[in-house]
Amino acid sequence: MKVTRTRALRGPNLWSRHTAIEAVVACQGDENAISKLAGFEDRLRARFPTIGELHPMVLGQPLALAHVLENAAVALQAQAGCAVNFGHTSPTMEEGVYQVVFQYSEEAVGRRAAELAEQLIAAAQADTPFDAEAAIAELRDLDESERLGPSTGSIVDAAVARGIPYRRLTRGSLVQFGWGSKQRRIQAAEVDSTSGVAESIAQDKELTKQLLNAAGVPVPLGRPVTSAEDGWAAANEIGLPVVVKPQDGNQGKGVTVNINSREELFAAYDSAAVYGEVMVEKFLPGFDFRLLVVGDRLVAAARRDPPQVIGDGSSTVRQLVDTVNLDPRRGEGHATSLTKIRLDDIAIGRLESQGLTPDSVPARGQRVVLRNNANLSTGGTATDVTDTVHPEVAARAVDAAQMVGLHICGVDMVCENVLRPLEEQHGGVVEVNAAPGLRMHISPSFGRGRAVGEAVMDTLFAHGDDGRVPVVAVTGTNGKTTTARLINHLLASSGLRTGMTNTDGVYVDGRQTDSGDCSGPKSARNVLMHPDVDAAVFEVARGGILREGLGFDRCQVAVVTNIGSGDHLGLNYITTVEDLAVLKRVIVRNVAPDGYAVLNAADVNVAAMAAGCPGNVIFFTADRMHPVMATHRAQGKRTVYVDQDTLVAAEGSWRERIALRDVPITRGGSIGFQVDNVMAAVAAAWGVGLDWDTIRSGLASFMNDAAGVPGRFNVMDYRGATVIADYGHNTDAMRALVSAVDTMPAKKRSVVISGAGDRRDSDIRDQTAILGEAFDDVILYQDAAQRGRADGEVMALLRQGLQGAARTRYVDEIRGEFVAIDAALARLQPGDLSLILVDQVEEALAHLAQRIAAG
Repeated sequence: MKVTRTRALRGPNLWSRHTAIEAVVACQGDENAISKLAGFEDRLRARFPTIGELHPMVLGQPLALAHVLENAAVALQAQAGCAVNFGHTSPTMEEGVYQVVFQYSEEAVGRRAAELAEQLIAAAQADTPFDAEAAIAELRDLDESERLGPSTGSIVDAAVARGIPYRRLTRGSLVQFGWGSKQRRIQAAEVDSTSGVAESIAQDKELTKQLLNAAGVPVPLGRPVTSAEDGWAAANEIGLPVVVKPQDGNQGKGVTVNINSREELFAAYDSAAVYGEVMVEKFLPGFDFRLLVVGDRLVAAARRDPPQVIGDGSSTVRQLVDTVNLDPRRGEGHATSLTKIRLDDIAIGRLESQGLTPDSVPARGQRVVLRNNANLSTGGTATDVTDTVHPEVAARAVDAAQMVGLHICGVDMVCENVLRPLEEQHGGVVEVNAAPGLRMHISPSFGRGRAVGEAVMDTLFAHGDDGRVPVVAVTGTNGKTTTARLINHLLASSGLRTGMTNTDGVYVDGRQTDSGDCSGPKSARNVLMHPDVDAAVFEVARGGILREGLGFDRCQVAVVTNIGSGDHLGLNYITTVEDLAVLKRVIVRNVAPDGYAVLNAADVNVAAMAAGCPGNVIFFTADRMHPVMATHRAQGKRTVYVDQDTLVAAEGSWRERIALRDVPITRGGSIGFQVDNVMAAVAAAWGVGLDWDTIRSGLASFMNDAAGVPGRFNVMDYRGATVIADYGHNTDAMRALVSAVDTMPAKKRSVVISGAGDRRDSDIRDQTAILGEAFDDVILYQDAAQRGRADGEVMALLRQGLQGAARTRYVDEIRGEFVAIDAALARLQPGDLSLILVDQVEEALAHLAQRIAAG
């Protein structure tokens, strides 16, 4: 078995809506049936007993090692705690070659699982060791390091529950929610609307105290100090006991509480000084409470207790700590709900103050405290007290957060309890925290967790707002770019700032931000990150779906222009028109429940996609009596069709009519494929919810010139002759172009054509066979990119297609696109027509413009 290619599908894809790893696996000889490998399954299960059931027959074929790879990759991740369950293995047209697909929750984990699964199979084949426990532990550690921490994760989970899309912008905790102009961002538990000034104030504990005191919030007395001696002086001014802590700190680092002597203060000063400037303040007796304020309300509260163990009369402190750390909720860092207790220098110092060492055996029931501060990051515990917080205590917490300017704020209070106002019990606010940890509220050690993630999302997005801008996805064999540009124009005509991707580039609010073929998922994601995008239109090409999946989780409208006889067949295991239809329908399967699929009713493979659409369907085709259209219309559903010289949108008994003479791109309705593109665009605009006056005016103002739709039936005049530039490059495009040209008068017709080397021989020949029936002169040229073909091979195939042509009388072969264009122009006479099928669209159009301007 050999894995020849591995890809990460980061969005909805050919196989599923899950993120997935796709591997191409070659299995040779007896490996096509593991039943022929003596003892293989026994050796496999001995090394990995929890691999699960291996079915003897899959898809009607004997179980191959490729299927085992799928099972093992899913099982290894599942055993490591990853929420995955999907896997699929499909044989290709190549003997012994499979496509293996399995779900992942973190890409790095999925890729590593594939490698470990391959190692497992190799070990079972060779009867060599494989440590499954070590492999699972490795994946678990990798998952913990890759996935979001509990605080950010809880906010993301709340977004997912509301259908709000999210995207991690870094490997850390910077996350974007929503799309385009509706997006919001968080960094851990800090929102984008919180100012840097507020964060800076929260980090300055002395300034924070001054502001809180001014707002009437009780705070302990204290001041910054410049040395240990100054700290001792401050302690005497305030009165013992005191607290020593960094002036700018977090997570309890460098904090020492309940200091009663000069020696303790000097040691505490040294500990705090590691983190910067130091302050000394009055120690408030009582418990440590964390109150979480989100927006203008208290959403959770917890009492925090320092890390501690209880003696059993026989175990040492070290053994008691080890026992506590066996709790599966305890881990390293912040990825788990609790943190392991550390017997470090600070803990040992705290033990010494109690007359103990790590090897001491505390009496049964003796409480041994291992830290002065109660932060979870040092191994402390949290008890939920949300339901017992006095309204006045909650109000002081909200006052503190708003005085500093924090939208999400962790307010630390010290008091005997939260049942009475702070003023009655000499309690106070000792600190406010920007980007507070949420895990103590999500999964407290004791008590029930609180929906803090939901509270954060409610401050970012109003109820009912899913943070999405309208997304229209366009795919098909032909007409994608024109249709996408027309939809974009209609949306922009309504006043929306649009983002568009297509094979020509990326455009945001009418400005080109990238060039080249940008019809893939990366470009789509970039548009959805742009803050000036109110609506997005994406041309979706087959290559991007195969390579990485979609760049969005769902769309408001999915448009499939046509499938026809297909294009690029034979590449990437897409060998038939039916295969291509399955691939193209990915956008239809990911329409929003309240969205629309816009489908060509006249194309049987496109019409069949309706069954897989989660939303609604709008069918379009010129023939309103087509059976698919008639049935859909009879059911009162939306259709778009042509009635004589008028485009009609129908739903039930309602009709909207647009005269085709008012749609310049169709040349009065005479260009059939442009009429199809207009119907698709009108249906998409209808699905988005544009009003009909906007649609009508947008159609009238859309010009099919080289500036608006470069290389898509651009009509130009040259010395009394008609020149048409088009990017058509498959047999369906040739038929459509011939049909369009037939409506245009001409004394003599010529065509300039090349062929792409990555098409099948028959596809290349068929293009000129079609053109040979409609054009008098044919000029063949060899373009720069032969795409794996030998020199002259494409030209020979094109000439073969012209054999026996009914109309063509003149054939020329030329090297170079621009030379071929010049040759065609030189042969033109007034009244002639020349169709130039351009390859380098931008450069060829510029060359044509220059020649036409020169006359």
